[in-house]
Amino acid sequence: MNTTRTDGAQATFTMHRGSAPLLVSVPHAGRSIPDVLKPAYVERALDVEDTDWHLDTLYAIARAIGASLIVPHYSRFVIDLNRPPDNLPMYPGSNNTELCPTRFFNGDAIYRDGGAPGAAQIAERLETYWWPYHNAIVAELARLKHIHAHAILWDGHSIKSELPWLFEGRLPDLNLGTASGTSCAPSLRALLAQTLKGQSEFGYVIDGRFKGGYITRHYGRPQEAVHAIQLEMCWSTYMTEAPPYTADPLRVARLQPVLRSLLTTLLVWKPDA
Repeated sequence: MNTTRTDGAQATFTMHRGSAPLLVSVPHAGRSIPDVLKPAYVERALDVEDTDWHLDTLYAIARAIGASLIVPHYSRFVIDLNRPPDNLPMYPGSNNTELCPTRFFNGDAIYRDGGAPGAAQIAERLETYWWPYHNAIVAELARLKHIHAHAILWDGHSIKSELPWLFEGRLPDLNLGTASGTSCAPSLRALLAQTLKGQSEFGYVIDGRFKGGYITRHYGRPQEAVHAIQLEMCWSTYMTEAPPYTADPLRVARLQPVLRSLLTTLLVWKPDA
């Protein structure tokens, strides 16, 4: 029986609850900046160029296969939902953006002089935006695990294919991350690798530059029957990489079957005995 239902919008995110043991999170798909915060940003930042564009639409397929889907309303320029609350760098030794980012992905400043949030403002943003999203993830994974005895979290991301301030060269089209194999069962990682190998549309890498951010690393606890995987896709796989950042129907048509195949793989996988 299909028990899928859709909840109304929450204050800072929308949660669709499904019946399958899968929650899809797209933490950087939000595009809003509260009006009260806008004067602190440089004008360019109000266009939120470092958004994971269109992922709320691309991952609407999650609903069709019975999965849950959580989508934030607010931009990563307000607070990054995929960074740890203590603001420790995700990739030590490399350029990183913070919990409340102060730079674009090219290294330019996001805020006007003196506009970057201080400790009190960051704490307020954690309380208002970060914790509600993560509390919802915790509750939904617990619900799914109660029903199915295991739960899977798929953290969906996208990024411009070339960003010299963050990484050298051009990224592979699809970047699957499992925290070097620690955030999900080995058999699940192997099955996803087989799925990627079976398609010929896109290049891919597993646990390369993007091994998984905070969400993947924190919630992926295969020993507790909760498995987490991150997919970082290049914008070039489905959209133009310059303003106005429009989706390309032909590229989307190539990508969506691959996304659907990956998500379906998560549902056909059986936990290790």
